[in-house]
Amino acid sequence: MRARLKRRHRRERGFQFAGLAAILTAMAGLLVLLVSILVGGLPAFSTTDLDLELHLTSEHLGVQEDMDRATRSAAIARGDYGAIVRDALRERFPEVSSRREVRALSRLVSAGARGELRALMTEDPSLIDQRITLRVPADDEVDRYLDGQIRRDVPESQRRLSDAQLGWIDALREEGRLHQSFNLRFLRSGDSREPELAGIWGAAVGSFLTLIVTLLIAFPLGVSAAVYLEEFAPRNRWTSLIEVNINNLAAVPSIVFGLLGLAVFLNVFHLPRSAPLVGGMTLALMTLPTIIITSRVSIQAVPPSIREAARGLGASPLQVVLHHALPLALPGILTATIIGMARALGETAPLLMIGMVAFIVDIPGSVTDPSTVLPVQIFLWADSPERAFVEKTSGAIIILLGFLIAMNATAIWLRAKFEKKW
Repeated sequence: MRARLKRRHRRERGFQFAGLAAILTAMAGLLVLLVSILVGGLPAFSTTDLDLELHLTSEHLGVQEDMDRATRSAAIARGDYGAIVRDALRERFPEVSSRREVRALSRLVSAGARGELRALMTEDPSLIDQRITLRVPADDEVDRYLDGQIRRDVPESQRRLSDAQLGWIDALREEGRLHQSFNLRFLRSGDSREPELAGIWGAAVGSFLTLIVTLLIAFPLGVSAAVYLEEFAPRNRWTSLIEVNINNLAAVPSIVFGLLGLAVFLNVFHLPRSAPLVGGMTLALMTLPTIIITSRVSIQAVPPSIREAARGLGASPLQVVLHHALPLALPGILTATIIGMARALGETAPLLMIGMVAFIVDIPGSVTDPSTVLPVQIFLWADSPERAFVEKTSGAIIILLGFLIAMNATAIWLRAKFEKKW
């Protein structure tokens, strides 16, 4: 007996050790994942700008004195701002003469500098034929070099910046023309082909509009279905069939709902493709089973004595549900809804099927405008060949994880604050 008892205790200690080892392994893997995302994504929140002394000549802008106001504005919009930027760089580095060197020097400045200069001239045409100092975004490779991601000891053939370009960058840095700062452009602009100009604001607005549509559809339908099935539906084979199918739908892969949205919302109803309206309706179908199941569990948790007391005081069945059962079950219902919305926020596959994988630059203004969402934006950047988009991908993942953590923390807070112990 003592020998058997020792063996049993030894097996129990082994089982406990295995469980602890599994937990520690999972935590270590999660820690490695989070650290790698943070290390890879933090550079996305910094940017490098360059101070340029620009001569805004009327020749480059195509402006003449005898032009009327409308023609003058059109000429300013069509101006050769790239030549203005190139002339400013060549004025700083007069030793650069060949066409190849001029192109290499011009690549140190982002293509967005032309857009910023055009916007400035459109706003203030009085700057024509004047010299100004303008802070413009530098190329993403310049930012990566200043962050230490491009090293000088690597052979020139194996890096994106040549030795001459590194020398020009060092000269500009010694003069104080290069400035590194927090990348507000990443948080308040839309997508772009240029990594240094790309931002997540368009995808964040698209995610918000999509979740609003999802919530407005899934929450009332899900709660109403749960109340009916739990409180009013007769117990027969049809009700059992509905319940079984709802449980099965909760386990269906999300891409199936994307195919359903493609077949019904786009091909039958001809709703706008790549719009938050269609995305929200598709995610609402995916979220409905989860909300129905968890809402039924919350309603079941309300003690029968409360219903019986309400009926004893003369309340109708609808009053029992609306005035007593549903308010007491509402904290659990809200918690489940937030968790379901958090799952919908992180979904990608169903939205890819309805066309929300398109390259969208403009910020959506309504639920029918073309848009994308954060998970799809991450997918697009991860598939981009530009090395700087890797940092943008990790930075967008950090933002998405922040939203998910906030939503789950809100659900935990609601459960702890309003949970009833019967």
